[in-house]
Amino acid sequence: MELTVMSGLRIGITIGLHHPAETLWNNGIKQNAAFLAEALRHCPQVASVVLVNTTDIPVTSALPWNLERFPTVAFEAAKDAVDVMIELGGQLDPARTDHLKQRGARLVSYCCGFEYIHAMESVLFRKPMWGANLFINQRYDDIWIIPQVDNISRSYFEVLRRLHGRVVPFVWSPMFLDERVKTLPNGGVYQPHAGAKRLTVMEPNINVVKFCLYPALIAEMTYRARPDSVALLQVTNAEQIARESMEFVALMNQLDIVRNHKAVFLGRHETPVFLAEQTDIVISHQLENPLNYFYLEVCWQGYPLVHNATLCPDLGYYYHANDVDDGARRVIEVIETHDAHASWYREQQRTLIARYLPDDRQLVATYGALLDDLLRRPIR
Repeated sequence: MELTVMSGLRIGITIGLHHPAETLWNNGIKQNAAFLAEALRHCPQVASVVLVNTTDIPVTSALPWNLERFPTVAFEAAKDAVDVMIELGGQLDPARTDHLKQRGARLVSYCCGFEYIHAMESVLFRKPMWGANLFINQRYDDIWIIPQVDNISRSYFEVLRRLHGRVVPFVWSPMFLDERVKTLPNGGVYQPHAGAKRLTVMEPNINVVKFCLYPALIAEMTYRARPDSVALLQVTNAEQIARESMEFVALMNQLDIVRNHKAVFLGRHETPVFLAEQTDIVISHQLENPLNYFYLEVCWQGYPLVHNATLCPDLGYYYHANDVDDGARRVIEVIETHDAHASWYREQQRTLIARYLPDDRQLVATYGALLDDLLRRPIR
């Protein structure tokens, strides 16, 4: 695919494809790139935005997004046709960095992962990441950090990259969610029903940031207080630990909801489908991840989300910190009241989520100002 050079700012956003038909639902990185591209297109000084693949995987029509809406090219096709390269999902090596710098292009690091935690776990638990081949790029012209990453990882980024970073708006859109739920009954939105409720926990369970234990404890306290109101606790992304971790099994066997065969531990599921087919209430818990796509997907579809995410306490049903009793009280509140105002709740959630949408005026204005500041800086 050839790039058309236009007047105005030309922006590339890196992704790292691992498969020609890679799914959008295995992690949020590809979605993040598309959402950011959509937001930057609304900036008046931007002429074009392309997604730039940094791996050897070919770019084909098998990709799960519209290539007209989100043009996607290999780095070689983009390297001489962008004014700003935003490194998001695929890292640029020294040679590629040098090429961009010699052309006068700006290079931005867009930080949307919990890199400090990943590094810490790699070191402490001997989980290889980079070995002796670590490359830390110290030639970024700016570091953009999404809010939920700022607290835990900002200093990690700044010290190693020798540059101060800045917090930028979090961007989300229902575009991929809407496409996925088209074929689901009722568009996949929450449907009230009488009787006991199915409680769902969908934490990734791959590190300490989002782990299913506290949500399971919240479900347990709900079950102890209202056993007839709980049909089932479903914990996804937990099949492997339920088979292989004797510590996890021992902990779960302390719970009445498990002993009474009211809990199941399942494998991986697509969020929109599992919500639509098997869920009434979602219970979540986070450490240093106080805003993410999962919360917005759940709330946009009108499902009651019981959570402790401090950057969006106005969404769903918020409980404080690690207070399991408070979380159980919110679940019981959902059981007792949610169905009576389910339609209002869904519309309210969508109104609140509008602040994260790519066409939000304040969000677009902020990214426009970031680009202006970037171009005023001398190239590093």
